[in-house]
Amino acid sequence: MDGEQFITAADRELDATYQEPLSLPGYVDLLLDRPELAAHASKYLLDAIEDAGTRTVIEEGEERERYRFFDDPHNDGEHAILGNTEVLNGLVDDLRSIAARRGKDEKIVWLEGPTATGKSELKRCLINGLRAYSRTDAGRRYTVEWNVAGADGEATGLTYGDRQVSDEDDWYESPVQVHPLTVFPQTVRAELLEAINGQLDEHDSVSVEGDLDPFSREAYEYLEEQYRREGVADLFSAVTSPRHLRVKNYVVDVGQGIGVLHSEDEGSPKERLVGSWMAGMLRELDSRGRKNPQAFSYDGVLSQGNGLLTIVEDAAQHADLLQKLLNVPDEGAVKLDRGIGMDIDTQLVIISNPDLEATLNQHADREGQDPLKALKRRLNKHRFGYLTNLSLETQLLRRELTNDTTVWQADSWTELDGRIRSPAGVDVRREHGVRERELAPHTLEAAALYDVVSRLDDSDLPSELDPVEKALLFDRGYLQDGDERREIDAFAFSDSASDGERGIPVTYTRDVIADLLQTETERYHAELPVEDIIMPRDVLDAMATGLRTAPVFSTKEVAEFEERVVPVKNHIFNRQEEDVLAAIMREKRVEESTVEEYIEHVYAWATDERIENERGERVDPDPLKMKVFEIEHLGRFEERDYHGNEPTRNVEQFRTDRIITALNRYAWHNRDEQFQVGDVNPKEIPVIRTVLGSHDWADVKRTHEDFDPRQWDDPPANTETARVKARTIENMTDLFEYSEAGAELTSRHVMGQVSYRWD
Repeated sequence: MDGEQFITAADRELDATYQEPLSLPGYVDLLLDRPELAAHASKYLLDAIEDAGTRTVIEEGEERERYRFFDDPHNDGEHAILGNTEVLNGLVDDLRSIAARRGKDEKIVWLEGPTATGKSELKRCLINGLRAYSRTDAGRRYTVEWNVAGADGEATGLTYGDRQVSDEDDWYESPVQVHPLTVFPQTVRAELLEAINGQLDEHDSVSVEGDLDPFSREAYEYLEEQYRREGVADLFSAVTSPRHLRVKNYVVDVGQGIGVLHSEDEGSPKERLVGSWMAGMLRELDSRGRKNPQAFSYDGVLSQGNGLLTIVEDAAQHADLLQKLLNVPDEGAVKLDRGIGMDIDTQLVIISNPDLEATLNQHADREGQDPLKALKRRLNKHRFGYLTNLSLETQLLRRELTNDTTVWQADSWTELDGRIRSPAGVDVRREHGVRERELAPHTLEAAALYDVVSRLDDSDLPSELDPVEKALLFDRGYLQDGDERREIDAFAFSDSASDGERGIPVTYTRDVIADLLQTETERYHAELPVEDIIMPRDVLDAMATGLRTAPVFSTKEVAEFEERVVPVKNHIFNRQEEDVLAAIMREKRVEESTVEEYIEHVYAWATDERIENERGERVDPDPLKMKVFEIEHLGRFEERDYHGNEPTRNVEQFRTDRIITALNRYAWHNRDEQFQVGDVNPKEIPVIRTVLGSHDWADVKRTHEDFDPRQWDDPPANTETARVKARTIENMTDLFEYSEAGAELTSRHVMGQVSYRWD
């Protein structure tokens, strides 16, 4: 696009965002047609979250429905919260009760957890999501603006703070985003809300309580006084006529519907909560000895967040304010001054590290005399923990190192596994310009797995499992051992396990990898840039070595985490070994089309259906094709296991237990769609996965009799080893996203271990 087209696109977006101001009757007509637009704060927040829909995820080995809002979809996942789905669902359940006024409307939501667990990302995600939702037609948010000029025949204008307004005939909006319906008297408003709620399809009613904010009340009372003196009969109509009052939509943002109190914010409690009086403006305004609300700044966190959301970040730094917040959810009001109050409609959220809990419990031993007891009763705690899913931690590390904010949504474990293992390129600035360093395949996976394993409670581990297997169970919901698939339900894990409560934080791992990216390696190759490659073992060694000098770990944690690196190294080596084997034996793999044909025939055989042949004819499944596949490719049976081409009982049982059961499982997991056997990924069937590339070194030895892994680093020319290596490097780059340098180093590492046991 050229410059004019970008300007036009910006115009189009703003045109879609803002509406022309409405008259008060026009706004009421809009609400009677679309009552959801009148939502009070907690209901609006809930509506925004639910509007984005849900998706199914697996966390801690269980399927859960996750609200897409927390994936930050409006901003391409920039501040998505990874994991903690159960915590976020609990937060939404709280909001649902608060919005419905079901006994929880006095509650303050408390988000607690150690550093680097996603709490700050949630704050950003809420801001991003609410801002984007308020730009949509479904999420319009409204307030009022006033114009008192000319009510007394003079050009009298409004102001607040130190800003005089004269543009567009002195229109000035409520400084605290007051709800337009608060302009109505209470009795009329009750009737209006009854009519609005009668139009709602849902059971959660809209609730608009309280009164106009002090600034708007000042305008209203001034206009009412002027028109009363003039003897106007219909005072409300005169005061709220389009020349004095109009309803406008606004885009939710920090300072306008969202208030955020940061840890470094200073001032008296009242200044931080609602704002401050401005002495200079008080002198300028003719207020006849009283404090004029026009001379108030309205820049406190509750003023900014009125109408939607108030967040107290790093709440331990503002512990003195928490008790003063008690009256806000209870009474829905706050004081500007001894004689001036302001009604507040906002959802309170406080965010803290675990240190706040220690502060709140400092008087717990006094039991009934605990001065903080009332505060603690109003706090609804939701505890964020470290991620315990390998895929989520890998995704988080990739975000931290490459700024790739894509939220992974895979249709199968095979697809997700491909993302976990994939390499990453990172540009590093050096003296002679920018240079790309490569994190080889499995490197981010290795780092993420070590993080996760350090966070898992091993006190409830069954004897047959190690922490790595528990991590794999949590990520995909099952373990695969040959043909046997064991679901997580087969293992008894304790509900009281402290998974995710402590461990290696992602920030430590990120910093270790960042240091490695800046460090020169001593690797050398005559043709390949192996010095630019960071390998999985490089990261694992650096992470384990750095534990002792990192100030965030206790002596006990260091000893425990050092022990857990060994099973991680073993698992990652096995993954690299599988890559090398698959690359060496690539030509021996069965084509997926052949496998798919076999599956189709078995499914038709089991369901007494017909299949379509190449000529479009419906024919019976071919027993010979199934027999040949089972003997030659699966290697499960011999000629004596068949009566001619017909299967014996053993073969029938194999087809039913190993093939059909897997197909049924796939159909169950995809039951929201019409099941088609052609949609099945063959790798989802354990016994089939074997023929698609699972080989061992005995297969290599039989296939390549003159191959010698001890010559791998520098094989003699024109030898079997040289030919195998060349094809292997090529296949690794083609199959698994290795660079040539990464394939060289990985295969060297694997062959170095294989050579010890070759003979």
